Amino acid sequence: MNLLEQKAFERRLTEYIHCLQPAAGHWRMLLLVVSVCTATSAWNWLIDPETQKVSFFTSLRNHPFFTISCITLIGLFFAGIHKRGVVPSIIAAQCQTILAEYNMSCDDMGKLILNPRPHVQHRSSLIVIGGKTTFI
Repeated sequence: MNLLEQKAFERRLTEYIHCLQPAAGHWRMLLLVVSVCTATSAWNWLIDPETQKVSFFTSLRNHPFFTISCITLIGLFFAGIHKRGVVPSIIAAQCQTILAEYNMSCDDMGKLILNPRPHVQHRSSLIVIGGKTTFI
């Protein structure tokens, strides 16, 4: 890869990751709000003295906010919210894996990191074949 290709790749990668950040932030915020609602309503459900006296389904009917928030949270996980909130990190990790073949890496924002070339040590070997000494 020449320098112009590297700069173009870095520019496109940072642009792509930057475009994903707002959507990932919205998904994280939605997950946070639904989780807090579920936790708060679960606390109210657990401290209610009627919960222990009635059946499970009646208890859920008596606490519709808890029921709806649990169903919403489960639905969001089935929809893949746990992946949508971290899409930029997934993209960066996949790029790091591919760039490792070229002695490069990238940070979480898509900036390229040039790794030093691995030092290859050549060992010369002395081989004696039929009285002749050869270095390899």
